[in-house]
Amino acid sequence: MAVREGPSARAVLRVVTIVVASVITLYLIYLLRKPITWIVIGGFLAIALSAPVAVLERRTRHRGFAITIVYLGLILLPVLIGAIFVPPIVKEANNLADNVPQYVNDVQDYVRNNSTLRRLNEDYNLVDQLQSQAERLPARLGGAAGVLSDIGLGIVNSLFATVTIIILSIFMIGSGGRWVEAAIRSRPAVHQDMLRRATREISNAVAGYVAGALGQATLAGLAAFVVLSILGVPYAAALALIIALLDLVPLVGATIGALIVGLVTVFNDFPTDTIVWIVWTIVYQQIENTVIQPRIQARTVNVAPIVVLIAVLFGSTLFGVLGALLAIPIAATIQISVREYRAYRRLLRMEAVAEGEVILGGAEGPGPPPSAAGPPGPQPA
Repeated sequence: MAVREGPSARAVLRVVTIVVASVITLYLIYLLRKPITWIVIGGFLAIALSAPVAVLERRTRHRGFAITIVYLGLILLPVLIGAIFVPPIVKEANNLADNVPQYVNDVQDYVRNNSTLRRLNEDYNLVDQLQSQAERLPARLGGAAGVLSDIGLGIVNSLFATVTIIILSIFMIGSGGRWVEAAIRSRPAVHQDMLRRATREISNAVAGYVAGALGQATLAGLAAFVVLSILGVPYAAALALIIALLDLVPLVGATIGALIVGLVTVFNDFPTDTIVWIVWTIVYQQIENTVIQPRIQARTVNVAPIVVLIAVLFGSTLFGVLGALLAIPIAATIQISVREYRAYRRLLRMEAVAEGEVILGGAEGPGPPPSAAGPPGPQPA
């Protein structure tokens, strides 16, 4: 009776090595998650900006100049956004600081004229408690300074990350094509056409999605600016910019922007402006969801709505707003990669079947079987 042998020492060593290597790799990915994220964002920017760089390159005949112009525009975009947002914020903050004494007097008058509040003040000494807290406020400036220091450190870190991502993106858009082509040429000849086709489709999908999303957000912002200007809502440009920026976030961004602007209309001319804004938002979002967005996705990423929802949920859970922004291009990339891989596998199966038929056809070729000729007879003298 044969005794069944267990796995060999070499097989056990191989399994242990694979497990240890996988654990070490995952741990390194966890430690390097921040620079890996920067590299992914830089690659996304490089792919997204490749289209305008190519357009400028065709007109200027100089790739370096085209890259410089496009990235200068990318850097100046936050400056433009700040120029639109900062003046209204500063103005409203100054107005609030100037009107604080009047607000305090109004509160005191309201308390004195309201019997319930006057009785609560007499019972619980609310005014003295507020004055006591105000006297303790200077002692808490140290904690506020610490909070401001943390905010400043966060801003510095964000600026460093932004500069690093832009530099990575410039290197990728400048030399990325040569890197990709070199990597493709390192593969067997049968793989190269599939890889070139997949990279081309992924690049077109990402660039098309970014262009479509920016066009959709711009249209939403301009429409909101026109409606808010007609209603006479203050700071219409800043509010329209909020609508445009949040419209870039799939699924929920437009709704969040509409709610924010709706709250502002409450303080302008309630309820007329608020009702008009709500009606306009519902109508426009229906047009955007049924007409504008499907055409953009059909011409660029062509991702099913359920896939878009799942991708946005996963991306926002893992990486927040940035994950939600990158979710659809990543989903399109995965979809294109899977489609190309399946086509490649089908091609390999068809080639294998064809080779099998050729081999069988050669083995069953024409010719009499050996028995048909019979044994050789005697030769004549």
